[in-house]
Amino acid sequence: MENIRRQASKLREQVAKQQQAVLRQLGHLNREGLMVDEAELQCQQQLENLYNSTRAAKHFQRKIVHGIEAFVSMSSKQMEIVRKLAQDCCKYGDEKQSNNSPLARAAVHFGTSHHSMEEERETLLGILRDQVSEPLRAQITGAPLEDARHLTHRYDKLRQEVEAQAGEVLRRQLKSRDSSIAAESSMRLQNAEARLSELKSTMMALGKEATSAMLSVESQQQQKTFQKLLTMVFSLLQLCLTKTSCSIFIYLGIFQRYGILLVTAVLDQD
Repeated sequence: MENIRRQASKLREQVAKQQQAVLRQLGHLNREGLMVDEAELQCQQQLENLYNSTRAAKHFQRKIVHGIEAFVSMSSKQMEIVRKLAQDCCKYGDEKQSNNSPLARAAVHFGTSHHSMEEERETLLGILRDQVSEPLRAQITGAPLEDARHLTHRYDKLRQEVEAQAGEVLRRQLKSRDSSIAAESSMRLQNAEARLSELKSTMMALGKEATSAMLSVESQQQQKTFQKLLTMVFSLLQLCLTKTSCSIFIYLGIFQRYGILLVTAVLDQD
């Protein structure tokens, strides 16, 4: 759908330029009334770029949300299994502790440490769900993005009306050359030109409003997504640094990988 929309927009630009070239040769073009203004073309191109940018960011945010949902769901099932195992180990160790057997002590230690690890993992899942997934989901379905898109669609529709009205003015200009109906045709031409001027003025104002709204949404998307990615990195680092039962080598590897990523991201933002 988006490809069709872009192709239609490019086709309209090409047709408009071809019409202008032909009309210049025929001497029928009123430069002030029918010429496509460079500012209009720039506004249209900027809105198209912003629309594509915000759409790509929205899709990326949705992928993050879906990924977190899948991770939380899978981890919750794993937590249930591991907690049951930890509970069984602790139960066995407590029951056999009077014998002072190495197996009982090992079972208690295993069960206690894994219970603690699952508590920390539950905290991580809560952060990913509440501080990353939900805010991104709210922005995906939020009013600012939909309002900005609505303004862009209104601008596109109004631009088509301007193109149609420009064609009407051109038709009136050609018809006014017939001297037998010059008076009546001249009045209709003036009305058509006035309507075209009104539509173009409205279109330019709407284009500025839509561009401002789209720029604001794009900035908010970029900032929030960046912040939530950092939140995920910080949460993972914090989890690794508090899991004393994990290997120190695993700590160092994860910290090195995500620590460098974190520092690089902050420097790039500055």
